[in-house]
Amino acid sequence: MGAQLKLVEQNLHLVEVHQRQLLFHIPSSSLFELDDLTLQLIQDLRQQPEQSAEQLVSALQAKFSEQQALFPEQHSWFSKQQIEEVIQEMLALELISDGSRQLTPEIGTKTISEFPLNTLVLNVNTGCNLSCSYCYKEDLDKPSAGRKMTLETAKQSIEMLLQESPDEERYNIVFFGGEPLSNFSLIVEVVNYAERRFAQFNKPVDFTMTTNATLLSEEIVDWLNAHRFGLSVSMDGPKAIHDKNRITVGGQGTYDVVSRKARMLLSRYRSRPIGARVTLTKGITDIERIWRHLHQELGFAEVGFAPVTSGDISAFNLSYQELGEVFANMKRLGEFYLEEALAHRNIGFSNMHQLLTDLHEGNKKALPCGAGVAMLAVDHKGDLNLCHRFTGSDLNTFGDVQTGMDKPALAEFLQQRLDRTDTGCASCRIRNLCSGGCYHESYARYNDPAQPTYHYCDLMRDWVDFGIQVYSRIMAENPAFFDDYISPRRAH
Repeated sequence: MGAQLKLVEQNLHLVEVHQRQLLFHIPSSSLFELDDLTLQLIQDLRQQPEQSAEQLVSALQAKFSEQQALFPEQHSWFSKQQIEEVIQEMLALELISDGSRQLTPEIGTKTISEFPLNTLVLNVNTGCNLSCSYCYKEDLDKPSAGRKMTLETAKQSIEMLLQESPDEERYNIVFFGGEPLSNFSLIVEVVNYAERRFAQFNKPVDFTMTTNATLLSEEIVDWLNAHRFGLSVSMDGPKAIHDKNRITVGGQGTYDVVSRKARMLLSRYRSRPIGARVTLTKGITDIERIWRHLHQELGFAEVGFAPVTSGDISAFNLSYQELGEVFANMKRLGEFYLEEALAHRNIGFSNMHQLLTDLHEGNKKALPCGAGVAMLAVDHKGDLNLCHRFTGSDLNTFGDVQTGMDKPALAEFLQQRLDRTDTGCASCRIRNLCSGGCYHESYARYNDPAQPTYHYCDLMRDWVDFGIQVYSRIMAENPAFFDDYISPRRAH
């Protein structure tokens, strides 16, 4: 009797799309269309978990011979050699195991020894001219109390970036707050300094900013355009929805001024597409209505949705039922996305764009994002934070711009998330796409940034399954969509 074969269930997931059986190969985030032989082999091993290769080949040959005799036009016959070749391919992909192979270490068990830092988030002012009721910023101040970053700290940040990671192909400086435009004079000086310094290294540098838009003027827009900023506007939808939470310090709604400034921005800005970032809070689940207003009526190139499930103020958190409604509505918008994509039109739904990008590029993530590895956030004092969400929090910082990154502390922190032992992530089918979820969301909900965000795992798994269906339809019926609308996003 030969070695016993068994399926490695944690490495495979089957999805049916229009009567086509697809296999999502979890370790590589790749998608394959299954032939009859491979599908039958999987089914047989599920019915009888352990069989020798000889037993499996014999049983499959008998089954295919019987099917082919009864229905010659519907079923193919497979030789012993063909079945053995498929078994070897599945062994190589680690979809089945014969017990003699050392499975490739899971992506999550690796350690971080290098930190290819290429993105710095500069928290240029803790002050904000708005008082959005759901704001997660732990160091947020009123305008008069805002703590502004100095030019010296900003310069030290850039020098630290160049010193820590001199060999990166491209760099990105992100301006954040509070409201970053409330320290616009510093932004101008930092951009001038950065462009000069990175040019000395023959390295390109990009600039990015998220803004509430209220402080924009035509002159500022033209300056941002000249320096090709990647811009995102925080806006929650039509007036009734936006004004529910996005209010001034005095308690007044801001839709009128934000929409007026956004229209001006969209009419003048030409360098790069501009997106809208929507925060979904308790009672707000109408994805399609919000998308329609921001994309079709105002003209944002993309609209992305961020559900609040773990904010510091629980009154703003979506209930599990509401979160289910959010995902159901995202799928409804995703169905329209698919319909338009098959007609070679792009509706600018960022969440679907990102999922399709991950599937198309076969992205495999050991960690949920680049925080702590490729990206750090600098607070107004010059301390290095895991990301912009943690500035002002109780989480330890990881060095400062004067002394550089505290790499041992970063490695120790990240190792906690990399180690998937005894977690739900260890065998989850979306473990290399989700990678445990947002650090700050875990921190806010569980007071532990290393713990996975278990509270919406089932919804995320269903969302990825839906994305696989959308992806496979577009690839089968209009693959040019990816060349024209998905891949070019990387250039922006």
